[in-house]
Amino acid sequence: MSHNHAPHQIPSHGAQKGGGFWHSRYAIGLLVIGAVAGYFLWTEHRAHLSQWWPYAILLLCPLMHVFMHHGHGSDANTETSKDDNDQRRS
Repeated sequence: MSHNHAPHQIPSHGAQKGGGFWHSRYAIGLLVIGAVAGYFLWTEHRAHLSQWWPYAILLLCPLMHVFMHHGHGSDANTETSKDDNDQRRS
């Protein structure tokens, strides 16, 4: 008995046809609903959220430092380890 190992034809949904979720109509609806919700949250809570901006900026400084220096210095370590490995082999 012989088997055909070609991929089977599976009917795709609308979300997978155009390149994944972010190219579907559901993603557009989600973005529109998120934008409307964000607008109303901002307009209704702007007065008492504005007093927290200085603290938010101060809290973002350490986070930016951690994420912006991700991998800082790791390129130099990998280059020296490659050079060391090459010298050991020869």
